Amino acid sequence: MTLKAILAYLHLLAILTLVVFIASQAALCRVEWMNAAVVERLARVDRVYGIAAGAVLLTGIARTWWGIKGTAWYWTNPLLHLKLTLFIVVGLVSIAPTRSYLRWRQALRASGALPSESEVRKTRKLVMIEAHLIALIPLAAVFLARGFGK
Repeated sequence: MTLKAILAYLHLLAILTLVVFIASQAALCRVEWMNAAVVERLARVDRVYGIAAGAVLLTGIARTWWGIKGTAWYWTNPLLHLKLTLFIVVGLVSIAPTRSYLRWRQALRASGALPSESEVRKTRKLVMIEAHLIALIPLAAVFLARGFGK
């Protein structure tokens, strides 16, 4: 029982970390706030976001193996597949902002150049898409936890 509780706690902690760091990206990635410090911070925040995403995935998989209901219950439920699909879509969308942050940081360090307004707006739009898709995952999770989809 203790392992199940610890796995649930670690999964929730990873999710909360992920949400905090996507919210941080959304707050920082604004044309009116863009400066050298923000470019550096966005790259660091995105790194923690990526680590948190990995932790969410690993702890989620661990919960299906060693959790209360077991793999047979989870992996045959379409809601788990919906959650995973949303998670993968978020991950795919997050590739472009990550590449932008790294490119911006490289340009900043090489020449002191900041990203253009259009680049910042485009990247912020993707970050907001990620944030809104992430908000749908708990909806599937609460129904999954209550046995829907079986």
